[in-house]
Amino acid sequence: SLESATWAMAKAKNKEVAAFELKVAQKAGPGDPELITVKGKRLIDEADIIIYAGSLVNPQVLSGARPEAEIYNSATMNLEEVLDVMKRGVAAGKKVVRVHTGDPSIYGAHREQMVELEKMGIPYEIVPGVSSFLAAAASLKREYTLPGVSQTVILTRMEGRTAVPEREQIEALAVHQATMVIFLSVGEIETLSTRLQAGGYPEDTPAAVVYKASWEDQKIVKGTLTDIAQKVKEAGIRKTALVTVGRFLGDTFELSRLYDAHFTTEFRKGV
Repeated sequence: SLESATWAMAKAKNKEVAAFELKVAQKAGPGDPELITVKGKRLIDEADIIIYAGSLVNPQVLSGARPEAEIYNSATMNLEEVLDVMKRGVAAGKKVVRVHTGDPSIYGAHREQMVELEKMGIPYEIVPGVSSFLAAAASLKREYTLPGVSQTVILTRMEGRTAVPEREQIEALAVHQATMVIFLSVGEIETLSTRLQAGGYPEDTPAAVVYKASWEDQKIVKGTLTDIAQKVKEAGIRKTALVTVGRFLGDTFELSRLYDAHFTTEFRKGV
């Protein structure tokens, strides 16, 4: 997310009253600097202080930052340190911008920041961004939802150093055989492939891994659940990649009724 803040001081009823205005805008997009929103770009370019996730954000996203802007890499910071920079920046009347990747609503790790900002009495606004799972579909030149194939997209991850709820285990989700996009799990793709099959996906289910979707060094590896793990290993992909699974990757699907000449819609009568 991008968080821009301004601090205005005023007096009311003979007491010092701090009025805050904090805007949390969309994240820095999936990687391609042109995929950040116009509003996100504007907030970065106007910022006095920028805190960005250096391990994930393409540095080119910050290319328009003012020369005098203070820039912090949150990859080396903990939550308290990030909040301290925000608080001090706001108190000094500076515009503070917090930059994460993708979209705030998907594995953003920023809800905890919102909670603390609310405790400090700092209002904020969230503006959506472009998630990496959307960039991955574009890179694959595929549509996640296809008539007769799948009308459901499951966004999830496999447990690793941190757990997932028991009811959301990979096997339980695989039962649906819907389109699945799996974050933060490519490092254990062999185990992931085995568990997806144990849950219900046939072994010939298509799978594709997109490394750094939309970045200049993007890689795409395609296969099935039986061979995708070996192909990914040979490609040297260990992190920063999405695993996509499902028949949406195939070439068999029904045509949409939306543009069917025989199908009547609100705006067009079928032949």
